[in-house]
Formats: sequence, structure tokens, C-alpha cells
Amino acid sequence: MRFKHFVTNVIAVMVLSAGAALAQSSPTASKLLEISTFGGITGTYTGLSGGRNLGITAGVDIGVRPSFFGFRPYFEGRGTYPMDGGHIDAQKDALGGVRMQRTVLPSLRVYGDFLFGRGEIDYQNGGYPSPSGNYLFLRSTSNVVSPGVGAEYQLTKNFSGLVDAQFQHWDTPAKPSGSLWATPITVGVRYRFDFNRKGYPSAPR
Repeated sequence: MRFKHFVTNVIAVMVLSAGAALAQSSPTASKLLEISTFGGITGTYTGLSGGRNLGITAGVDIGVRPSFFGFRPYFEGRGTYPMDGGHIDAQKDALGGVRMQRTVLPSLRVYGDFLFGRGEIDYQNGGYPSPSGNYLFLRSTSNVVSPGVGAEYQLTKNFSGLVDAQFQHWDTPAKPSGSLWATPITVGVRYRFDFNRKGYPSAPR
């Protein structure tokens, strides 16, 4: 239940931030504002006994500043939910953080991000044995630290295809080390909203 409340709060904060940015935008500010949403199919190597998930990832990015030395900063919020949790463990999370993007070709952008949030692991097939073998773990929650990289290719004015890879550190009592590294890889699409008023150029990217 606490995890659901956390996800709800993350979504609410991102929506309110976007609304506030739009409400305060002037003709000059509108040139610098960029809001986009993205979604895709995510394959996750869970880092626990060869576990794999197939899920969906969705998120939103808000860019409100011009580029610095060729890099443009964004605030990002995203969540991943497993449609197929596999046979070992099913991982879901809600994350937020910062993304830095750079245009390397007219239609190609690359980025790195650093995200932090909360996640929940559901251990499949009746639970995962403890390191001692005396009992089974059914579920655990954890802070999640997630650096990542990605690339986008612009398909139309508003749509881009993307490939995204995250490298996530989770705490878990199911491993003797007390933690694991999961690797979610997402293939999806981004949609950029166009809030620029007629007669004003688009924000620098």
C-alpha cells in the first residue's frame, strides 16, 4: 500500500509541475519550455538467479532551461510495471531525477540520467528462499538508485523512437550480499508537446 501511495505522489508532483510551468510561461518562456511523455516495452534482467521480467515503462520529462555547453537538463519521472514477472522475481518501481541530453546529429539525441526512488520485488512461485534456507521471502521494498543512458531518433516533429538502459541498485534480503543490480532495457516512443506560440522559434535542444 505504501508503494502505491508513493507512485501516486510521484505522478501528482510531475503533473502539478507541468501545470505550473505552463501557467507561468510567457512568450519568452514558452520558447524554453519542453514537456514530453514517453512509453515503451521493457525487458529487465533482475539480477537475482537469472530472473527476467517483461513490462511497460512510462514517464514524463520537463525541460525549462536552455542548453549548457551543448547539454540540456530535464527533470524526469518514470515508472515500470512488470506484465510478466517471470519465474524468480517481479520488479516494479517509481523513480525521479535529472536527465542531461545532447544533440549529436540533426535527428539523433543521446542522454544520461540519474534517477532515485522506491521499488517493490514480488518473489514468484511461492517465495524465494532465504540465504540460510530456513524460510521464504514473498515481497520486499527498497530504495532504488538508477543511473542510465539512452538515445532518441526523431521520426516526426513530435515523435521520436528511443532506446533506454538503466543500471539499478536494489536492496534485497534474498541475496547474501543484501543487494542486487538489475538492468531494465526499454524500446519505445517519445511524444513532445508543442507549447510554443505562433511566431516564436522552438527551444534550443
